[in-house]
Amino acid sequence: MTIYMNDSHLTSIDELARFEEGAKGVEFTGKTRREKYTWIEGTLRRFGYGKLSKKDKTVVKKHCAKMTGYSDAQMTRLIGQYRRHGRLVADSSRRHSFPKVYTTDDVALLATTDLAHSRLSGSATKKVFERECGVFGKMIFQRLAGISVSHLYNLRGRKQYTSKTKFFTKTKPTTVPIGERRKPRPDGKPGFLRVDTVHQGDKEDEKGVYHINIVDAVLQWEIVGAVEKISEAYLAPLLEDLLAQYPFVILGFHSDNGSEYINRVVAELLTRLLIAQTKSRPRHCNDNALAEGKNGAIVRKHMGYGHIEQRHAQPINDFYREHFNVYLNYHRPCGFATTTVDGKGKEKKIYDVYETPYVRLRAIPGVAQYLKSGVTIESLEKIALAESDNECAQRMQKAKQELFKTFSTGSPHLGLIS
Repeated sequence: MTIYMNDSHLTSIDELARFEEGAKGVEFTGKTRREKYTWIEGTLRRFGYGKLSKKDKTVVKKHCAKMTGYSDAQMTRLIGQYRRHGRLVADSSRRHSFPKVYTTDDVALLATTDLAHSRLSGSATKKVFERECGVFGKMIFQRLAGISVSHLYNLRGRKQYTSKTKFFTKTKPTTVPIGERRKPRPDGKPGFLRVDTVHQGDKEDEKGVYHINIVDAVLQWEIVGAVEKISEAYLAPLLEDLLAQYPFVILGFHSDNGSEYINRVVAELLTRLLIAQTKSRPRHCNDNALAEGKNGAIVRKHMGYGHIEQRHAQPINDFYREHFNVYLNYHRPCGFATTTVDGKGKEKKIYDVYETPYVRLRAIPGVAQYLKSGVTIESLEKIALAESDNECAQRMQKAKQELFKTFSTGSPHLGLIS
């Protein structure tokens, strides 16, 4: 309802303040913008706005805002115009606007179409309009058949459209700013690790133990561990223990994008140890291929595929530390590739060199600079020559057989390779 503004009976600032107090909760509006401007100009002139104190000016300003519905910022602008020019003039010019092409009926047709097709993409929806008009002769779609895809999305944002439709958008993944997404570049130096997780089977609703497999990209020096669960509380202490088993300085830690490695706890651990963290890139399945290959050739071959209860994680981890990791790095030869380049620049790898990771480490020029403090080639040589390859392998197999005897029966597919 329009209320015509007539407050000529208010002649003093005190009366104005009392009126404001009594009119709390009541809203006033003018009939037109021109009427509002005329009334504001008369009020400012009647109370001699320019000669008032700051406190009284505030009372008059609030009264004008109350009666017209203008914001404080708008009143500040209008009062400034009055003080500069002595009057207020309503601008009668109209802003430029584009002609309205699509009507409320078109928006309703868009909503109906989207509901019928479960909201297709903009291009697909436009094609539906073209077919409705051109193929099926429904001329009510004529305007929409010529709509641009970008403006179609504008129509979908109108209140009329949103009030008639409700669609749910899939949750978009949040980028995790942990680890650089790139392939490690060791440049022939040891200390750049690849890590992956191997799950030891499920039994009904019970999860099995998890194996953590870490392989050096250059030497194929491999350290394996076991953990009950891959939550941060279980995994972080194990990772620190596994990294400590390497005789050389660790420079890089590369994993896939699994949350067991891409999390704050692991990131803080690697930062404390001054180890750079990287993660695999999308559509580059070979970024972590070395660790994944070792999962099958090493972990699955020796531990099998059957379910092993999580409570056996600590005995398995002890077996890895005392027997298995020594065997892998000092007594099990690995294949190393020789890379050749043909006339067209295509690289070809031939696995023609077989050495143990320790022999590969010992052959690196200036190897002492890569070893951890307190570790020498002489101390590693003593471990390598303590027993022959067959003797170490047989001792490892015997320890593995004893380990598997402690597991629950009923797991026929456990790896019992001797």
